[in-house]
Amino acid sequence: MPKYARVMVDDSGGNAFDYELPEPVAASLSVGSRVRVPVRTRTAIGTIIEISETTEASGVKLITEVVSAEPILSPLLIRLGAWIADYYCCPIEAAMKTILPQVIRKAAVGHKTQLFARLAQPLAADDFAALKKRAPIQAGIVEHLIAAAKPVAISELLEKCDATHQAVQSLAKKNVLVIESQKIERDPFQEETFLHAAALELNAEQTTLFEKVRAAIDAAPGGHRAVDAESPEPDPTSTARCFPRPLLLHGVTGSGKTEIYLQAIQLVLARDQSAIMLVPEISLTPQTVERFKSRFAATQHEVAVLHSHLSEGERHDEWHKIRDGRARIVIGARSAIFAPCTRLGLIVVDEEHENSYKQEETPRYHARDIAVVRAKMEGCAILLGSATPSLESYQNAVAGKYELLKLTMRVDDKKMPFIRVVDMRMEPAKKSAILSEKLIASMKDRLAKKEQTILFLNRRGFSTSLICSACGYVCQCPNCSVALTFHRAQSRIVCHICGHIAVAPTKCPECKDRSIRYSGTGTEKVEDAVGKLFPGAVVKRMDADAMTRKDAFRETLGAFKTGKIDILVGTQMIAKGLHFPNVTLVGIINADLALHLPDFRAGERTFQLLTQVAGRAGRGDVEGEVFVQSFTPFHPAIQFARHHDFEGFWEEEVEHRRAFDYPPFTHLVLIALRSPHQQRGEFSAQTLARRLKETLPPDTTLSDPAPAPLEKSHGNYRFHLMLRTRSIVRLSRALRAVLDKLPFPEDVIVTVDVDAYQLL
Repeated sequence: MPKYARVMVDDSGGNAFDYELPEPVAASLSVGSRVRVPVRTRTAIGTIIEISETTEASGVKLITEVVSAEPILSPLLIRLGAWIADYYCCPIEAAMKTILPQVIRKAAVGHKTQLFARLAQPLAADDFAALKKRAPIQAGIVEHLIAAAKPVAISELLEKCDATHQAVQSLAKKNVLVIESQKIERDPFQEETFLHAAALELNAEQTTLFEKVRAAIDAAPGGHRAVDAESPEPDPTSTARCFPRPLLLHGVTGSGKTEIYLQAIQLVLARDQSAIMLVPEISLTPQTVERFKSRFAATQHEVAVLHSHLSEGERHDEWHKIRDGRARIVIGARSAIFAPCTRLGLIVVDEEHENSYKQEETPRYHARDIAVVRAKMEGCAILLGSATPSLESYQNAVAGKYELLKLTMRVDDKKMPFIRVVDMRMEPAKKSAILSEKLIASMKDRLAKKEQTILFLNRRGFSTSLICSACGYVCQCPNCSVALTFHRAQSRIVCHICGHIAVAPTKCPECKDRSIRYSGTGTEKVEDAVGKLFPGAVVKRMDADAMTRKDAFRETLGAFKTGKIDILVGTQMIAKGLHFPNVTLVGIINADLALHLPDFRAGERTFQLLTQVAGRAGRGDVEGEVFVQSFTPFHPAIQFARHHDFEGFWEEEVEHRRAFDYPPFTHLVLIALRSPHQQRGEFSAQTLARRLKETLPPDTTLSDPAPAPLEKSHGNYRFHLMLRTRSIVRLSRALRAVLDKLPFPEDVIVTVDVDAYQLL
């Protein structure tokens, strides 16, 4: 009796078609297998999402080829893809593409192989003596293999023995050695050696919380728990069918959260299960990997790393290492939440409040929320950690949906850094007001004591704009409604939105006057100013411009850790998670940068960033000091951060959110329309708004269509519609019904961002 498979075809807009399984391979195929199928006049690769004995389709064709009989995606990850498509209002194909990495999906990269040689059998002394006399080079090869006592790469034999391929082949023909192909794994950390580091002793506060983590791990059923594929869990904040509750670990900076993560993962490994550890920034990955590989160096459990800076070959091998079960610990950025782990026992989301967990491309998922949903589907424990939890997570804890764990003290009774707020309005007028006099004096003191300093400014480049003082002309991007940033190292002006680059003008393009001047400050300018103030100090910059090479993150952090760098200037990639005991001073150059953006989360982001940056200071034996430079020093976000008072900030901020019906009390959906034609984009936004008013659920609040705060980007005019609701799944389905039926002009692109984090 024939069997049929429903195959979701790649690059088909999410369409799935029925195909007949060829008799010889029918038994070996299952849900998740990858196959090549005929689609009209071409063939394409797709994923089997269902197998049945009947089909309602007519003219069903046979599957052309089996790409991978072993399931590439587990049924649970396929269900998770369906949940993402339903919740985030996106095509199922987009969700499946996100779950399955391109290097695996395209099957263009395979395992790397290398030729090795080994002795076929021990060589008698007389035979070896004869070989040495007749062919000394061949004898040298045999000697090398005897000394190695294991297979040796042919390339190594040729180099070490000064031999040729002909000599190796001659020995193979004589059956002295055997040549065989072996799979070689591309390990991004193969050049490094990790020495075993023992677990640290937990203090009383850590021990109390760790027991609660242990209880959650013991209570979780683990393995693949059955979840109804027709109605997957719709809301990441709902815990009706999940026990235990997600754990929210709110610990001040330096309180030892990572040690709790490590010991919790050790518990999971003891249960023969695996764990996923999410970190928000790629820059945090090297230090996190070092701690994890050192902790588990003496065990057989491998640590796999997944992030965008890996080569295709490295990503391919790391992914297969996870799927094969050889790597039981996975560390990575947001996409690592889709790692094909078996018997998942724990998911850890470090710095759960971070915006970088939110993807800004379709599907616009939030890795923290996906982690909560996957934990429910897997039946495993989940631990969210942060010194500054998101208001959404903290509200879930206050409401009892999450269990709140608190670490209020730094380890070894280290003091929280003393934060000084510098009112830059009171600084003496001078040519350059980048660094306050108090900060400069403190930096001199730290240099004299051989201590390290971090300077933080979340803005790249040298100057943020070029302005003509004669006519007022500002160099703007031709594609976006932003000023171009001057990068002095390349003598170029760059748009940080679309990447447009132009030569920096020496005179005004408008009036030809030579009085064009640079305005604003970026990290490149700070690095230059600090270098002139402290010519004897080693100053390095760490931002997206300076960290372009693959290993630049690791090398710079390594140099800073060993004391080869005195002052590190950087953007938000140095703001969190890094642990350097010799850093005793942190300077925040401009605390107001994100404070006055047209975004209701501006205060929350500023508070989180200031607290996280300040937390890099005083993690060693010397008490830390932080200087916060601000032109609005009495803003609540700055004052609460100054006093390390998360609860105080929470109580004030949450009342504003409640009053205006913003998250965490509602779900916010942002619909963006973009078009190269301004009037066409505006008309489409107005038409969509009228249609939505007719069909949306009554508990939904819809704002009027308006130009986006960043009105033009990448040559397109942008318009926004904002919706708020308490029933997100019902709204997502209503949106999809409207968008599927409403025709838009070809040059109008519509995107839906559920639980939007970026409103610009």
